[in-house]
Amino acid sequence: MLSHRVNRLTAGLALAGCTHLAHAAGFALIEQNASGLGNAYAGAAAVAEDASTVYYNPAGMSLLPDRQIVVVGHLIKPRMEFSGTVSPAVGGGQGGDAGSWAFVPNAYFAYRLTPDVHLGLGINSPFGLKTEYDSDWIGRYQAIKSEVTTVNLNPSIAYKLSSQFSVGAGLNVQYFETELTNSAGAAGLATVKGDDYGWGFNLGALWQLGPGTRLGLAYRSEIDYDLEGSASFSGMPALNGDVTAETITPDSASLSLFHKLGPRWDLLADVSWTGWSDFDKLAIYRTSGALLSYTPQNWNDTWRYSLGATWHMDDAWSFRGGIAYDEAPVSDNGRTPRIPDGARTWVALGGQYRTGKRGAIDFGYAHLFVDDVSLNSPTPGTIPTSPRLNGDYDSAVDVLSAQYTHSF
Repeated sequence: MLSHRVNRLTAGLALAGCTHLAHAAGFALIEQNASGLGNAYAGAAAVAEDASTVYYNPAGMSLLPDRQIVVVGHLIKPRMEFSGTVSPAVGGGQGGDAGSWAFVPNAYFAYRLTPDVHLGLGINSPFGLKTEYDSDWIGRYQAIKSEVTTVNLNPSIAYKLSSQFSVGAGLNVQYFETELTNSAGAAGLATVKGDDYGWGFNLGALWQLGPGTRLGLAYRSEIDYDLEGSASFSGMPALNGDVTAETITPDSASLSLFHKLGPRWDLLADVSWTGWSDFDKLAIYRTSGALLSYTPQNWNDTWRYSLGATWHMDDAWSFRGGIAYDEAPVSDNGRTPRIPDGARTWVALGGQYRTGKRGAIDFGYAHLFVDDVSLNSPTPGTIPTSPRLNGDYDSAVDVLSAQYTHSF
């Protein structure tokens, strides 16, 4: 009886964490270049400053030189500190800082095939990062480690229909991998690993409304995954077995504005929507087809608003600033310790140094003020006596990025 109940609880929890981690706003990575970070990614679908537009709006390739390569690196450090209690009491600490340093690379290449046709390729990571609590913390039955890695290949094409209007499209082939752990009591440490490949698409359009004004519209599709993996239990190997789960990364859309206020100043604005409400349930199965867990979800679609400006000091130097506000997709009642997400306010600074006619170095820093949030979260599963975690989170995120762009 104990083995059956522990098996249902931990296998369901671990794959539930996988989906939470992939779908939470705090782990959807907008950081796909360094040139936009200093503006808090305001106007990302309209700027088309370099080959990273492959990700934000492929139509922007129509504004690029004949050939260009972009290489980017981001250091991201979330801080997530819990303070609270668990009932019934199980002993242990508060978990420490669950945020972990992560290095996220991106690379892009754009090529003018004909005067009106451009081809591009992006390599990036749209979802990821990691949370890890102390192994003996009071919420160990809900989560210890949650890690997701994605690798996305994004071949793209842009076509310039006229001097004022361009369109673009891309294919996204994405690999998704996850590892989740939590305590299973007498069964020891429960570890679930799973992965899958999926594919989707992105579309874009760019309007040149005037000599110094552009409007960009971009859409990225959802991607479906049929995760396959295994659940293992360090204290009861007899419970080990294969598990599956379906999950979806959400679609998104952005409307962006770029406007030159004069020869030295640019104004950028953006509003973006993400369809988190696609994640309305989680069903976990053994490969035999037996249902292990069914958990309804209460996620909401979210909006992101941003505003930025760039000052071109001279031919070599430009400096950027920006602010943004991200809504959170989950309320206190739906929040879990695997992703204690809250709404966040961005404050960002950055700049660019042009090394010559062909090269440029971009850099940026952003601090994300995350709203304090609460949770009242039972361990996912069907056991009425599951420990219930009650408390608050104090969180923030720091992002530091650098980029080299070379045209040839």
